[in-house]
Amino acid sequence: MVHSFKRVKEATYLTAEKSWSYRAILRYFYIQHERMREFLFPEEIYAHLKESPDFQDYTEEALHQDLDALVKWGNLLARQELGRSRTVEEFKKKRFRYQCTPYTVEFERMLVQLERIGENFGGSLEKTQFDRIYQSLLQVEAIAHQKESKPNEECAQIFEDVMTYFKQITQNTSDYIAYINSEEVEERMQTEAFLVYKDQFTMYLRDFIIALQSTVLQIQDLLSQLGRHDLQGFFTQVIDHQDQVFRFEEDSDEDPLEENMQKWWSLKAWFLGGSHGESEFEMLQMRTNETIRRITRVVQRLGERHQYFRSRKKDYLHLANWFASIENIEEAHELSSVAFGVFHTRHLWSDQIPSDDIYLDVWDEEPMIHRTNPRIRNYQEKTKAGAIESRTSDKQEMMQIHLEKRKQEKLLIEKYVNHDAIHVEDLPVVESHVRKILLTWLGKAMARKDRTIKTEYGRRVHVELVEGARVVLRSEDGELEMPKATFQFIGEKENS
Repeated sequence: MVHSFKRVKEATYLTAEKSWSYRAILRYFYIQHERMREFLFPEEIYAHLKESPDFQDYTEEALHQDLDALVKWGNLLARQELGRSRTVEEFKKKRFRYQCTPYTVEFERMLVQLERIGENFGGSLEKTQFDRIYQSLLQVEAIAHQKESKPNEECAQIFEDVMTYFKQITQNTSDYIAYINSEEVEERMQTEAFLVYKDQFTMYLRDFIIALQSTVLQIQDLLSQLGRHDLQGFFTQVIDHQDQVFRFEEDSDEDPLEENMQKWWSLKAWFLGGSHGESEFEMLQMRTNETIRRITRVVQRLGERHQYFRSRKKDYLHLANWFASIENIEEAHELSSVAFGVFHTRHLWSDQIPSDDIYLDVWDEEPMIHRTNPRIRNYQEKTKAGAIESRTSDKQEMMQIHLEKRKQEKLLIEKYVNHDAIHVEDLPVVESHVRKILLTWLGKAMARKDRTIKTEYGRRVHVELVEGARVVLRSEDGELEMPKATFQFIGEKENS
C-alpha cells in the first residue's frame, strides 16, 4: 500500500461515538494554539468544559479517559511535568501537560472555515487578483531575463506571492461559479424579487469579464515567453532561500526544482491550456458569459410573465382613438391589418415536402398535389378487378441467369484448383468474388467439428489450417492477412 494513502487515524475523533466531547476538547486546544499557548493542563481544560451546560455531568475521570484516547489517535502529545508536586495526589499521579499536533490544528482550522461558509459555496470574482498576479509575474520575468537582480529572500517571496494569488483565483472563481449554478440561486432567479438585483448582478459579472480580458492577454503573452531554461536561475535562488530554513527533519526525496517547475506548469496550463484541451481561463470566461445569458433569459421570462397579467385597457383606448381619428377607410384597413392581421387568410396544410431547402421561398417551390378524401363513415376507395398475369417466362429467364452465373463462378474457382486442392499461399491475385467464396467456405468449415462442408456446386471440401502460420490473400480490391489454409476437395468432379 502506498504510504501517502494510509489510514488517517488522527481523523477518528470526528466520527467517534463521543465526538461531542473530543471535538470540544480539541477546539479549545486550537483556540489556545492560535493565541500561541501550546501546552495546557487537564485542570484548565476541565474548568473550560464545565462552563458549558452540556458538560455539567462531565467528570475529571472522563476527561482523562478522553485525553488518553486523543493521545492514542495522535491528536495530542502528552509530556510529563517534572516540577515539584504541590499535593500528595499530584505526587501519586503522573502530572501531564498536553500539546495539539499539526494534524489537529489543520483539521480544526478547516472545520472553522466550513462552519463559516455554511451550506452555500463561497468565492468571488475579484478582478484585482489578476492585476496582482500580473505584477508579480512581471518581477519574475525581469529576474529570469536578468533585467533585475534580487536577493534570494525576495525571489522566494515573489514566487510565494504568485502561487498565493493563483490559489486565490482558482479557489474563489470555482467556488463562485458553483454558487451561481447551485439550486438555491436557480430558485431565487425564478422569483419576482430577482428583478431588483439583476442589474447589480449583471454589472458585477460584466465588469469581471472586461477586467479579465484586459489583463489575461498580458499574462498569457508573458507566460508564453518564459520557458524552463529562463526560469532555471530564478528557481535556484528560491530553492537556496528555502534551504536556509532550519529543520530537524531530513530532506525529502523529491527534487525541489522539479516540484517548483510543476507548480509553474500548473499556473501556465490554467492560463494557456495544455495537451489535454483548452485552458481553465477560457472555461471561466465561457461559463461567466453563459451566466449573463442565463440571467438575460430569466429576466425576459419574468418580464413576459409580468406583461401577461398587465391590463391592456389603455392600449385598447389608444388604438380606438387612433381609428376614430382616421377619415380614410383605406388607411383604417391598413392599420387594422397591422394591429389585427388579415381576417380572410386560409391556411393550407399538406403532408408532402417538395424541398428540404429551408431558405427556398414559397413562390419558388414546385406545386403540391393533395388528395382530400370525403369524410363519410362507410367510405372506401374504389378498387378495380385485375387479371392474374402469368410470370412463368420471367421466372424461367431469371433461373437461366442464376444458373449461368453459378456456372461462371464454378469455372472461376476451378481455375485455381491444383490436384483437387486450393493452397491459399500459392494463389495469385484473385478476383474479389473468389476471395468472398473462399472466406465463406472457411467460416462454414470452422463451425463444423470435422472441418468438412458441401459447396454450392455439389462438391465436398475439407479445410485444413496450419496452427500459428499466417499468409496474405491478394485480391483485386486489396490484401487480406489470414490463417494458412488448404481447401481439399473430396469426391469426383462433377461434369458441367
